[in-house]
Amino acid sequence: MRKPIYKARREMFARMDIPASKADIQVLKWKQRTRLFFWEGMLRGLLIFKRLLDVVVSIIALIVLSPLILLVSMCIIVEDGFPVIYIQKRVGLNGREFRFYKFRSMVNGADAMKSELLDDNESDDGVTFKIKEDPRILRFGRFLRRSSIDEVPQFFNVLIGDLSLVGPRPPLPEEVRTYTLADRKRLNVKPGLTCLWQIRGRADIPFDEQVGLDMQYIQSQSLLKDFVILLKTIPAVLFGRGAY
Repeated sequence: MRKPIYKARREMFARMDIPASKADIQVLKWKQRTRLFFWEGMLRGLLIFKRLLDVVVSIIALIVLSPLILLVSMCIIVEDGFPVIYIQKRVGLNGREFRFYKFRSMVNGADAMKSELLDDNESDDGVTFKIKEDPRILRFGRFLRRSSIDEVPQFFNVLIGDLSLVGPRPPLPEEVRTYTLADRKRLNVKPGLTCLWQIRGRADIPFDEQVGLDMQYIQSQSLLKDFVILLKTIPAVLFGRGAY
């Protein structure tokens, strides 16, 4: 009686692809380990290739844009003196803080003036701080922001590994302190120079939508998608939508 029952059970397990013996379990474990090995290898290879691409592109960009960097530096000095580069603390991969570089587009002491302008904040998400006609911005600084030239020094951040070419934009530490657990998932990947919401409206995109677009990128990221985002960044920069 037991043999027909055992045979029927094996046939049922076979149809359901469920291991029915110790040997079957060992074979299943071997298959799972093999798949995991190849998956991890492909993922490591992707990350290595992406890092090499970041290094090559950032070096080329810094060399090609060096005359522009010199010209912008001179214009900032003429209007408002030194420093030329604004260094800000930002939060990157896994919550690591790093030094974030931009051309200075605001007057000296702009950070100290921020507390006086909190009532004028046009962002109602409770996280970000945005004012379209921010009085702290230099005349030349408005051009830098509209054209996104103020972000050129971030190619150095890409070169040293703080940023990638594509990824969620790095937030400020005070913004991260207001994050929910869902928002913190943005920190699971390396931040980037550009991202999905950068090409769809930039600062005009509400914070909740920014998080949604970042999560969409994280869950479906690929080299092809990065290439498409980089291409779409060009018209986004040229037209300056959402940049202020």
